[in-house]
Amino acid sequence: MTAASEGRDTDDDGAERDDTERGSAALEFILVGLLMLVPLVYLIVSLGLIQGQSLGAEAAARHIARAVSTATDTEEARERADAVLAAVAEEYGLDDVDLSIDCTPSGASCPRAGATLRITVRTAVALPLVPPVLGLEQIAAIPIEATGAHKVSRFWSEQ
Repeated sequence: MTAASEGRDTDDDGAERDDTERGSAALEFILVGLLMLVPLVYLIVSLGLIQGQSLGAEAAARHIARAVSTATDTEEARERADAVLAAVAEEYGLDDVDLSIDCTPSGASCPRAGATLRITVRTAVALPLVPPVLGLEQIAAIPIEATGAHKVSRFWSEQ
């Protein structure tokens, strides 16, 4: 039997070497690559979702603060805030948005002429591929909060 028929190769200098591990590098590369690639892709997708929701919450807070502060009365402010929130929620896919309004200096009515209006938007990002079993989707949600501030117009009316 020759060295080639036994699964052995010869070097250039005629020495025999064992070739039983031939082709295992490709298998190891595929196995290790998959084990590292799947979590990496999941991380990238998750961070993309979190970043998108963060940008949406920040845009909502900023635009609502601007829209409310430039309104002339409470009725117009409410209409503007609802319109802006609906547009931003549709654009960024925001669900379950909690909106709070605060004025500085604090007083009886908010908003009021000359006050600084603070809008806080809170939402949560559900991580992908988390099943809605036993409340796991609630546990695996990342909370997002953004705040926008704007000075209320001096032409604000208390009607």
